Amino acid sequence: MAAGPWSLLLICLGAAATAGVLRARAQPDSIGFISIDCGLPGTAGYVDDATKLSYVPDAAFVTDAGCNRNISAEYITPTLSRRYLNVRSFPDGVRSCYALRSLVAGLKYIVRAAFLYGNYDGLRRSPVFDLYIGVNFWGTMNVSSPNVAVTLEAIVVVPGDVVQICLLNTGSGTPFISSLDLRPLKSTVYPQANATRGLLLLGRWNFGPTDATDLVRYPDDPHDRVWFPWVDASAWAVISTTDRVLNIGDEDLFEAPSKVLQTAITPRNGTNNIEFSWDREAQQQPKNQTPAGYIAVMHFSELQVVPRNAVREFYVNLNGKLWYPDGITPFYLSAGFAYDMDPLPDSARYNISINATANSTLPPFINAIEIFSVISTNKVGTDSQDVSAIMAIKMKYRVQKNWMGDPCVPKTLAWDGLTCSSTSPPKITAVYGNNSNLCTNAESCQTAKGKSKKVAVYVAVPVVLVVVTGLLATLFFCFLRRKKQGSTTNNSVNPQIETPASHVPRGDAHAQSSVQLENRRFTYRELETITNKFERVLGQGGFGKVYSGSLPDGTRVAVKLRSQNSNQGVGQFLAENLVSMIGYCKDGQHMALVYEYMSEGTLHEHITAGNGSNRRCLTWRQRLQMALESAQGLEYLHKGCNPPLIHRDVKATNILLNEKLEAKIADFGLSKAFDHNNGIQVAPNPNSLVVGTLGYIDPEYYKTNNTTTKSDVYSFGVVLLQLVSGRPAILHDPEPINITDWARRHLSRGNIEGVVDARMNGSYDVNSVWKVAEIALKCTVKASSQRPTMSEVVGQLQECLHLEEVHADDGATGSFYTGTNHDPDSGYNAYAADDGQSIDVR
Repeated sequence: MAAGPWSLLLICLGAAATAGVLRARAQPDSIGFISIDCGLPGTAGYVDDATKLSYVPDAAFVTDAGCNRNISAEYITPTLSRRYLNVRSFPDGVRSCYALRSLVAGLKYIVRAAFLYGNYDGLRRSPVFDLYIGVNFWGTMNVSSPNVAVTLEAIVVVPGDVVQICLLNTGSGTPFISSLDLRPLKSTVYPQANATRGLLLLGRWNFGPTDATDLVRYPDDPHDRVWFPWVDASAWAVISTTDRVLNIGDEDLFEAPSKVLQTAITPRNGTNNIEFSWDREAQQQPKNQTPAGYIAVMHFSELQVVPRNAVREFYVNLNGKLWYPDGITPFYLSAGFAYDMDPLPDSARYNISINATANSTLPPFINAIEIFSVISTNKVGTDSQDVSAIMAIKMKYRVQKNWMGDPCVPKTLAWDGLTCSSTSPPKITAVYGNNSNLCTNAESCQTAKGKSKKVAVYVAVPVVLVVVTGLLATLFFCFLRRKKQGSTTNNSVNPQIETPASHVPRGDAHAQSSVQLENRRFTYRELETITNKFERVLGQGGFGKVYSGSLPDGTRVAVKLRSQNSNQGVGQFLAENLVSMIGYCKDGQHMALVYEYMSEGTLHEHITAGNGSNRRCLTWRQRLQMALESAQGLEYLHKGCNPPLIHRDVKATNILLNEKLEAKIADFGLSKAFDHNNGIQVAPNPNSLVVGTLGYIDPEYYKTNNTTTKSDVYSFGVVLLQLVSGRPAILHDPEPINITDWARRHLSRGNIEGVVDARMNGSYDVNSVWKVAEIALKCTVKASSQRPTMSEVVGQLQECLHLEEVHADDGATGSFYTGTNHDPDSGYNAYAADDGQSIDVR
């Protein structure tokens, strides 16, 4: 039995909304970390005393699975970390999973799970169970003692933007977990980890500390690796320094923290060797596989000034054989390391001996060591689109049973009622009806309002879900918007809402636009005539292609025609049309917008001018003028429109320039009306998805889902930093970092030169640049209440422009710039090379 298409659409819409809310609460923090206290009740998190990292409850990461339990009081000690006081236990089902979302596909991450049994169940029987990262085996957890915390850590490459951490009941006790951490790494570090194999940590030891409790982790290690001290005062002498040990930039493959490298051990007797060993841990090996051996990384940094007539050189031996082929001579106060790419030969015990070479006059030393075993990550999970669709259904109807982890892989744990293909990756081909057993109680498989619609019959080919959900969402948005704003005729839109998209002349934030709207409705045949049958393409975006055209009176226009393949529908079309510049087309299936032609393209194009571009670098005065005009345009939206509007997608590619290089705000596909009294969007929907462009999204909006005028202020602050620096909203330094964090890092040290665009060659008033940078930082503070209004920003930018004009009058000259291009239509090239797609952030 199959449901009708509208039933399917309604169910998908609700499922997507619910999934969006859950995902919005389960995101990495501002430094990319995910820190989960598993089993922590309620919704409030806390700051860890030792690391000052914020830990959050796990409810948003695990869906309707497990229960919160406290460990026995007899195992609680004054020094016990707070995250070990409670656990999440999974007494039901074979596989129970956490979903960590909003990751960067293809990036390396540290995944760390911790377990303290603490007799939480009163059974005094420590369980044994397996863990998986996605569909790949991670390790076996054998909690041998109730009062000892056990940690499992791996370095893996994440294939998608979501990774599931699953606990598998193997029949030897109930799986449980105390905490779960995820930490991003640069793609260049730990080269032994790749898409098909990960690194399972055996141990990470710091040689030299004399206190066995002296752990090194965040913030001393920016990646929050935990370095345990290896103390043996009877065998080793300690050498140390308080000077900082430097990493060697992009060539540093492991980025050991300075605090670890500031200590080392050397033999007490200068003629002896350094010797230590470790044993293979059988339970760490994947089941039914030959032990893969271990990979070692040894860290060396010279901490003493070696006299000219002295030599320090040593060999590293493994089980009596030379491990590293050459003698090692570390550099003074510089990070050095020795490592292997392939696993060491299998052995029950691994004996390391470090001895001086024949030429050496000084004894050997070592600062730290990391030891890993290899785990396979070559298994492929279910197609990501299918997973997203079926997860939306699962969360909407709270389906429990065995609907945990990957839907199709492994086959022995495939979800009840699903049929999967044997392709790679597997795809969901069908969900059959009459699956009442999917519901574990009277409440599951019901909607949030308690309606008893069953989930079983609503999907035939889940891949379709993604498409039809988006379509219904836009239709639904269109209906709501028309209802709120009043009816319109077929030939016009509400004139109170149709707001000019161009900037407002300086000095009057409420003046009329330089372009008067015609409210004209074009037929598709007229558009064919205007564009000479869509002959010249100016660019392309998510809505569709943009074509060059001319009206009968010779006025040049840009025609934005919705593609039949576009996932932006009627809702986005009408929203943009509310502030269209010339007119629109709604002719059958054809939808288009007719804009004033902006010959000089986008601000983003000009900020990033170079690399073969015919444009020259913008002068600082030109940048200030564009910033002021853009700010005035946003001020007009916030204060001059009736009803006022929040743009919600302010970015450099949505600021267009005409032939006079006048800046105008454009592209209102995501705009919302807001309440005059509090600046919040009208009737905010708590179940709506966060929208905007990555790098520009207000973090407070991202967290609360409430849009305010201060959200536009935040995005504009990002644009200001781009104007100052000439850099994109998200930099690669070398890993992705938001320009706001990058700029704060430099400016906090007074390093304005490290932020300002070097292509301006110093031709600017430094006070003016500093003031704009400070405005940008105020605009991008996390608490929206502390941000200025756009009116305040306009006033401050006017002061900055005055400073620059005085600077120019004093005889300073700026670099020459011209907006002229050989190709008159190249100004719209940015439509094909955006600095960030406008998205629904899920």
